[in-house]
Amino acid sequence: MADQVTMFHLVLVVLDPFTIESSAILETAGRILEEFAGADCRTGWLVTANESDTSTFLGPWEKKLLTFCDPDRTATVALGIKSLPALVHIGGDLTIIGMTEGWEPSDWRVITTNLGKMMSWSKPTFPKSGDPAPFDGSPAGGRDPAPVSSEASS
Repeated sequence: MADQVTMFHLVLVVLDPFTIESSAILETAGRILEEFAGADCRTGWLVTANESDTSTFLGPWEKKLLTFCDPDRTATVALGIKSLPALVHIGGDLTIIGMTEGWEPSDWRVITTNLGKMMSWSKPTFPKSGDPAPFDGSPAGGRDPAPVSSEASS
C-alpha cells in the first residue's frame, strides 16, 4: 500500500467476501468509490480473501478499481479495523485520515465529505434508493468457528 500513497491518498473499502454484511454493501461502496475516480486519490478494495475468492466476489468491480487481497488479514489488522465493511482514507504519509466501520451512511458521509474537500472534488450522494439500511459490521478477524463441546471430542 505504501507504493500507492507516494503521490496520492488511498481510499479503501475493506470487505470480507464470506459475510452477508460485505455482500450487501458491494454495489453501494463501488458507486461511492467510482465517484472519486477522477480525483487526486486512488480508490479501491481491500478484500480479506485470496485472489481467486476476491475475483469471484468482486466480479466486474475487480477490474474497475484498485484491488488488494488480504487473505491472512495482516493489512486489515494493521489498519486497526475491528469490523467489516470498513471505509478507510489513508494519507500520503500512511496516516489514517478517516475510518468508519459497518454501514452507517452518515459516518461514511463524514469520510467522503472530508475527502471531497481535501481533493477539491464533489462528494457522492448516498444513500440512494436500493442501498442497504444501516447495519453493524461483521468481525474483522473473521467469524469464530462453532465451539466444540468436550462431550463431542471424547
